[in-house]
Amino acid sequence: MTDTTNTPPIGTLTVIGLGLIGSSIARAASKHGLAKEIRGGDMSEQVCEIAKSLSFVDSATTDLGAAVEGADLVVLCVPIGAFKSVGEIIAPRLKSGVILSDVGSVKQAAFTQIEPLLPEGIHFIPGHPVAGTEFSGPEAGFAELFENRWCILTPKSDADEAALAQLAGFWTKLGSKVEIMDAEHHDLVLAITSHVPHLIAYNIVGTASDLEEVTQSEVIKYSAGGFRDFTRIAASDPTMWRDVFLNNKEAVLEMLGRFMEDLTALQRAIRWGDGDALFSHFTRTRAIRKSIIEAGQETPQPDFGRSGKHGN
Repeated sequence: MTDTTNTPPIGTLTVIGLGLIGSSIARAASKHGLAKEIRGGDMSEQVCEIAKSLSFVDSATTDLGAAVEGADLVVLCVPIGAFKSVGEIIAPRLKSGVILSDVGSVKQAAFTQIEPLLPEGIHFIPGHPVAGTEFSGPEAGFAELFENRWCILTPKSDADEAALAQLAGFWTKLGSKVEIMDAEHHDLVLAITSHVPHLIAYNIVGTASDLEEVTQSEVIKYSAGGFRDFTRIAASDPTMWRDVFLNNKEAVLEMLGRFMEDLTALQRAIRWGDGDALFSHFTRTRAIRKSIIEAGQETPQPDFGRSGKHGN
Protein backbone atom coordinates (compact mmCIF):
# COMPACT_ATOMS: atom_id res chain seq x y z
CA MET A 1 0.00 0.00 0.00
CA THR A 2 1.25 3.50 -0.82
CA ASP A 3 2.08 6.13 1.80
CA THR A 4 -1.01 7.47 3.58
CA THR A 5 0.46 10.39 5.49
CA ASN A 6 0.04 12.97 2.73
CA THR A 7 -3.31 11.98 1.24
CA PRO A 8 -5.32 14.98 0.04
CA PRO A 9 -8.45 16.15 1.90
CA ILE A 10 -11.81 14.72 0.90
CA GLY A 11 -14.23 16.89 -1.02
CA THR A 12 -17.51 15.56 0.40
CA LEU A 13 -17.77 13.04 3.21
CA THR A 14 -21.14 11.39 3.86
CA VAL A 15 -21.79 9.44 7.03
CA ILE A 16 -24.85 7.20 6.95
CA GLY A 17 -26.05 6.39 10.47
CA LEU A 18 -25.41 9.10 13.05
CA GLY A 19 -25.09 7.09 16.24
CA LEU A 20 -21.99 6.77 18.41
CA ILE A 21 -19.56 5.76 15.66
CA GLY A 22 -21.05 7.83 12.84
CA SER A 23 -21.28 11.01 14.89
CA SER A 24 -17.74 10.45 16.19
CA ILE A 25 -16.42 10.11 12.62
CA ALA A 26 -18.15 13.34 11.64
CA ARG A 27 -16.88 15.14 14.73
CA ALA A 28 -13.30 13.92 14.24
CA ALA A 29 -13.33 14.73 10.50
CA SER A 30 -14.56 18.23 11.31
CA LYS A 31 -12.01 18.70 14.08
CA HIS A 32 -9.10 17.71 11.83
CA GLY A 33 -10.40 19.43 8.68
CA LEU A 34 -10.50 16.21 6.66
CA ALA A 35 -13.39 17.14 4.36
CA LYS A 36 -14.67 20.29 2.71
CA GLU A 37 -18.26 19.21 3.33
CA ILE A 38 -19.62 16.71 5.86
CA ARG A 39 -23.09 15.33 5.25
CA GLY A 40 -25.13 13.10 7.50
CA GLY A 41 -27.84 10.63 6.64
CA ASP A 42 -30.10 8.76 9.04
CA MET A 43 -33.52 7.14 8.79
CA SER A 44 -34.62 8.97 11.94
CA GLU A 45 -35.79 12.55 11.50
CA GLN A 46 -35.14 13.13 15.20
CA VAL A 47 -31.54 11.97 14.90
CA CYS A 48 -31.03 14.27 11.91
CA GLU A 49 -32.37 17.22 13.87
CA ILE A 50 -30.09 16.44 16.81
CA ALA A 51 -27.10 16.13 14.46
CA LYS A 52 -27.84 19.54 12.94
CA SER A 53 -28.35 21.12 16.35
CA LEU A 54 -25.02 19.75 17.56
CA SER A 55 -23.35 21.04 14.36
CA PHE A 56 -21.10 18.03 13.74
CA VAL A 57 -22.42 17.84 10.16
CA ASP A 58 -23.06 20.55 7.58
CA SER A 59 -26.37 18.93 6.69
CA ALA A 60 -28.43 15.90 7.67
CA THR A 61 -31.31 14.20 5.93
CA THR A 62 -33.46 11.07 5.98
CA ASP A 63 -33.12 10.92 2.18
CA LEU A 64 -30.09 8.63 2.11
CA GLY A 65 -29.86 8.70 -1.67
CA ALA A 66 -29.58 12.49 -1.68
CA ALA A 67 -27.03 12.34 1.14
CA VAL A 68 -24.58 10.23 -0.90
CA GLU A 69 -25.09 11.93 -4.26
CA GLY A 70 -21.78 13.39 -5.44
CA ALA A 71 -19.94 12.31 -2.28
CA ASP A 72 -16.27 11.31 -2.50
CA LEU A 73 -16.26 9.10 0.61
CA VAL A 74 -19.33 7.37 2.07
CA VAL A 75 -19.11 5.52 5.39
CA LEU A 76 -21.96 3.25 6.44
CA CYS A 77 -22.46 3.32 10.22
CA VAL A 78 -25.65 1.30 10.40
CA PRO A 79 -26.27 -2.16 11.93
CA ILE A 80 -25.18 -5.05 9.73
CA GLY A 81 -28.80 -6.15 9.40
CA ALA A 82 -29.59 -2.87 7.63
CA PHE A 83 -26.75 -3.11 5.09
CA LYS A 84 -28.87 -4.58 2.30
CA SER A 85 -31.81 -2.18 2.64
CA VAL A 86 -29.54 0.86 2.94
CA GLY A 87 -27.36 -0.40 0.09
CA GLU A 88 -30.39 -0.70 -2.18
CA ILE A 89 -31.23 2.96 -1.50
CA ILE A 90 -27.78 4.47 -1.97
CA ALA A 91 -26.22 2.26 -4.67
CA PRO A 92 -27.95 3.91 -7.65
CA ARG A 93 -26.99 7.40 -6.38
CA LEU A 94 -23.27 6.78 -5.80
CA LYS A 95 -20.99 8.54 -8.25
CA SER A 96 -18.32 6.63 -10.15
CA GLY A 97 -15.01 6.65 -8.29
CA VAL A 98 -16.53 7.10 -4.84
CA ILE A 99 -14.95 5.23 -1.92
CA LEU A 100 -17.59 3.29 0.00
CA SER A 101 -16.74 1.85 3.40
CA ASP A 102 -18.42 0.79 6.63
CA VAL A 103 -17.65 0.34 10.32
CA GLY A 104 -19.28 -3.03 10.98
CA SER A 105 -17.80 -5.69 13.22
CA VAL A 106 -18.30 -8.47 10.63
CA LYS A 107 -16.53 -8.03 7.30
CA GLN A 108 -17.51 -11.03 5.17
CA ALA A 109 -21.15 -10.03 5.64
CA ALA A 110 -20.31 -6.54 4.38
CA PHE A 111 -19.11 -8.02 1.10
CA THR A 112 -22.01 -10.44 0.67
CA GLN A 113 -24.70 -7.86 1.43
CA ILE A 114 -23.29 -4.70 -0.17
CA GLU A 115 -21.07 -5.68 -3.09
CA PRO A 116 -23.76 -7.31 -5.30
CA LEU A 117 -25.74 -4.05 -5.21
CA LEU A 118 -22.96 -1.80 -6.45
CA PRO A 119 -22.56 -0.53 -10.01
CA GLU A 120 -19.18 -0.51 -11.74
CA GLY A 121 -16.66 2.10 -10.66
CA ILE A 122 -17.38 2.02 -6.91
CA HIS A 123 -14.39 1.39 -4.64
CA PHE A 124 -15.85 -0.72 -1.84
CA ILE A 125 -13.38 -1.19 1.02
CA PRO A 126 -14.95 -2.45 4.25
CA GLY A 127 -13.51 -1.18 7.53
CA HIS A 128 -13.81 -1.71 11.25
CA PRO A 129 -12.65 0.84 13.82
CA VAL A 130 -12.01 -1.20 16.97
CA ALA A 131 -13.37 1.47 19.26
CA GLY A 132 -16.59 2.24 21.04
CA THR A 133 -18.42 2.66 24.30
CA GLU A 134 -21.60 1.21 25.76
CA PHE A 135 -23.43 4.43 24.89
CA SER A 136 -25.34 5.08 21.67
CA GLY A 137 -27.00 7.90 19.77
CA PRO A 138 -25.71 11.12 18.19
CA GLU A 139 -25.12 12.75 21.58
CA ALA A 140 -22.74 9.94 22.61
CA GLY A 141 -20.11 10.62 19.95
CA PHE A 142 -16.83 12.42 20.53
CA ALA A 143 -13.93 13.31 18.23
CA GLU A 144 -11.30 11.47 20.28
CA LEU A 145 -12.98 8.05 20.07
CA PHE A 146 -10.52 6.68 17.49
CA GLU A 147 -7.28 8.05 18.88
CA ASN A 148 -4.66 5.33 19.38
CA ARG A 149 -7.19 2.67 18.38
CA TRP A 150 -6.91 0.18 15.55
CA CYS A 151 -8.94 0.50 12.38
CA ILE A 152 -8.92 -2.71 10.34
CA LEU A 153 -9.50 -2.41 6.59
CA THR A 154 -10.40 -5.55 4.63
CA PRO A 155 -9.99 -4.79 0.92
CA LYS A 156 -10.12 -7.51 -1.71
CA SER A 157 -6.83 -8.35 -3.40
CA ASP A 158 -7.76 -6.34 -6.50
CA ALA A 159 -8.79 -3.19 -4.60
CA ASP A 160 -7.73 0.13 -6.09
CA GLU A 161 -4.44 1.14 -4.44
CA ALA A 162 -5.15 4.88 -4.56
CA ALA A 163 -8.59 4.42 -2.99
CA LEU A 164 -7.14 2.18 -0.28
CA ALA A 165 -4.42 4.74 0.47
CA GLN A 166 -7.03 7.51 0.65
CA LEU A 167 -9.20 5.55 3.09
CA ALA A 168 -6.23 4.48 5.21
CA GLY A 169 -5.03 8.07 5.30
CA PHE A 170 -8.46 9.22 6.44
CA TRP A 171 -8.45 6.84 9.39
CA THR A 172 -4.86 7.65 10.25
CA LYS A 173 -5.76 11.33 10.45
CA LEU A 174 -8.69 10.46 12.74
CA GLY A 175 -6.03 9.12 15.12
CA SER A 176 -6.28 5.42 14.32
CA LYS A 177 -3.58 2.86 13.65
CA VAL A 178 -4.52 1.14 10.39
CA GLU A 179 -4.17 -2.58 9.74
CA ILE A 180 -4.95 -4.38 6.47
CA MET A 181 -6.50 -7.83 6.95
CA ASP A 182 -8.36 -10.51 5.03
CA ALA A 183 -12.11 -10.35 5.77
CA GLU A 184 -12.39 -14.00 6.84
CA HIS A 185 -9.41 -13.69 9.18
CA HIS A 186 -10.83 -10.47 10.63
CA ASP A 187 -14.09 -12.21 11.50
CA LEU A 188 -12.24 -15.03 13.26
CA VAL A 189 -10.02 -12.65 15.25
CA LEU A 190 -12.95 -10.47 16.31
CA ALA A 191 -14.99 -13.51 17.27
CA ILE A 192 -12.60 -14.22 20.15
CA THR A 193 -11.53 -10.67 21.04
CA SER A 194 -14.97 -9.04 20.88
CA HIS A 195 -17.95 -11.14 19.89
CA VAL A 196 -17.65 -14.07 22.31
CA PRO A 197 -16.76 -11.76 25.27
CA HIS A 198 -19.93 -9.79 24.57
CA LEU A 199 -21.96 -12.99 24.39
CA ILE A 200 -20.50 -14.13 27.72
CA ALA A 201 -21.25 -10.73 29.28
CA TYR A 202 -24.85 -10.82 28.11
CA ASN A 203 -25.18 -14.35 29.47
CA ILE A 204 -23.62 -13.67 32.89
CA VAL A 205 -25.74 -10.58 33.49
CA GLY A 206 -28.83 -12.52 32.38
CA THR A 207 -27.96 -15.39 34.72
CA ALA A 208 -27.59 -13.00 37.65
CA SER A 209 -30.94 -11.47 36.81
CA ASP A 210 -32.60 -14.91 36.75
CA LEU A 211 -31.24 -16.17 40.09
CA GLU A 212 -34.09 -16.85 42.49
CA GLU A 213 -31.78 -17.14 45.52
CA VAL A 214 -30.31 -13.66 45.01
CA THR A 215 -32.51 -10.59 44.68
CA GLN A 216 -31.92 -8.01 41.97
CA SER A 217 -31.24 -5.40 44.63
CA GLU A 218 -28.45 -7.57 46.05
CA VAL A 219 -26.94 -8.07 42.60
CA ILE A 220 -26.85 -4.30 42.11
CA LYS A 221 -25.77 -3.45 45.67
CA TYR A 222 -22.90 -5.91 45.90
CA SER A 223 -21.70 -5.90 42.30
CA ALA A 224 -17.94 -6.27 42.52
CA GLY A 225 -15.54 -5.14 39.82
CA GLY A 226 -15.86 -8.26 37.65
CA PHE A 227 -19.64 -8.25 37.44
CA ARG A 228 -19.73 -4.47 37.10
CA ASP A 229 -17.45 -4.63 34.06
CA PHE A 230 -19.66 -7.31 32.52
CA THR A 231 -22.72 -5.08 32.93
CA ARG A 232 -20.94 -2.29 31.04
CA ILE A 233 -20.31 -4.61 28.11
CA ALA A 234 -23.84 -6.03 28.32
CA ALA A 235 -25.26 -2.50 28.05
CA SER A 236 -24.10 -2.27 24.42
CA ASP A 237 -26.58 -1.69 21.60
CA PRO A 238 -28.76 -4.82 21.35
CA THR A 239 -29.62 -4.28 17.67
CA MET A 240 -25.97 -4.09 16.66
CA TRP A 241 -25.00 -7.18 18.65
CA ARG A 242 -27.96 -9.23 17.46
CA ASP A 243 -26.80 -8.57 13.90
CA VAL A 244 -23.16 -9.35 14.74
CA PHE A 245 -24.00 -12.82 16.04
CA LEU A 246 -26.37 -13.61 13.18
CA ASN A 247 -23.80 -12.55 10.58
CA ASN A 248 -20.66 -14.08 12.10
CA LYS A 249 -22.20 -17.30 13.36
CA GLU A 250 -19.55 -19.73 12.05
CA ALA A 251 -16.59 -17.96 13.65
CA VAL A 252 -18.50 -17.26 16.87
CA LEU A 253 -19.61 -20.88 17.21
CA GLU A 254 -16.07 -22.12 16.56
CA MET A 255 -14.61 -19.83 19.24
CA LEU A 256 -17.48 -20.58 21.60
CA GLY A 257 -16.74 -24.30 21.24
CA ARG A 258 -13.11 -23.74 22.20
CA PHE A 259 -14.20 -21.58 25.11
CA MET A 260 -16.54 -24.28 26.38
CA GLU A 261 -13.72 -26.85 26.26
CA ASP A 262 -11.47 -24.59 28.33
CA LEU A 263 -14.31 -23.82 30.74
CA THR A 264 -14.89 -27.54 31.23
CA ALA A 265 -11.20 -27.98 32.08
CA LEU A 266 -11.44 -25.24 34.71
CA GLN A 267 -14.61 -26.79 36.09
CA ARG A 268 -12.76 -30.10 36.43
CA ALA A 269 -9.81 -28.42 38.18
CA ILE A 270 -12.13 -26.78 40.72
CA ARG A 271 -14.06 -30.01 41.32
CA TRP A 272 -10.88 -32.02 41.96
CA GLY A 273 -9.08 -29.30 43.89
CA ASP A 274 -6.32 -29.00 41.31
CA GLY A 275 -4.75 -25.76 42.56
CA ASP A 276 -1.69 -26.10 40.34
CA ALA A 277 -3.83 -26.19 37.19
CA LEU A 278 -5.80 -23.14 38.31
CA PHE A 279 -2.67 -21.20 39.26
CA SER A 280 -0.98 -22.03 35.97
CA HIS A 281 -4.01 -20.92 33.96
CA PHE A 282 -4.46 -17.68 35.89
CA THR A 283 -0.75 -16.85 35.58
CA ARG A 284 -0.85 -17.33 31.80
CA THR A 285 -3.95 -15.19 31.37
CA ARG A 286 -2.58 -12.47 33.64
CA ALA A 287 0.28 -12.05 31.16
CA ILE A 288 -2.27 -11.22 28.43
CA ARG A 289 -3.47 -8.25 30.47
CA LYS A 290 0.12 -7.06 30.84
CA SER A 291 0.64 -7.33 27.08
CA ILE A 292 -2.51 -5.30 26.36
CA ILE A 293 -1.27 -2.51 28.64
CA GLU A 294 2.20 -2.60 27.06
CA ALA A 295 0.59 -2.34 23.61
CA GLY A 296 -1.08 0.91 24.67
CA GLN A 297 -4.62 -0.47 24.40
CA GLU A 298 -5.35 0.07 28.10
CA THR A 299 -3.91 1.80 31.14
CA PRO A 300 -2.94 0.05 34.39
CA GLN A 301 -4.96 2.47 36.50
CA PRO A 302 -8.26 1.10 37.85
CA ASP A 303 -11.26 3.24 37.01
CA PHE A 304 -13.93 1.24 38.89
CA GLY A 305 -16.46 2.03 36.21
CA ARG A 306 -16.08 5.80 36.56
CA SER A 307 -14.49 6.64 33.22
CA GLY A 308 -17.85 7.56 31.67
CA LYS A 309 -18.29 7.83 27.92
CA HIS A 310 -14.61 7.48 27.18
CA GLY A 311 -14.55 3.84 28.25
CA ASN A 312 -13.95 1.09 25.69
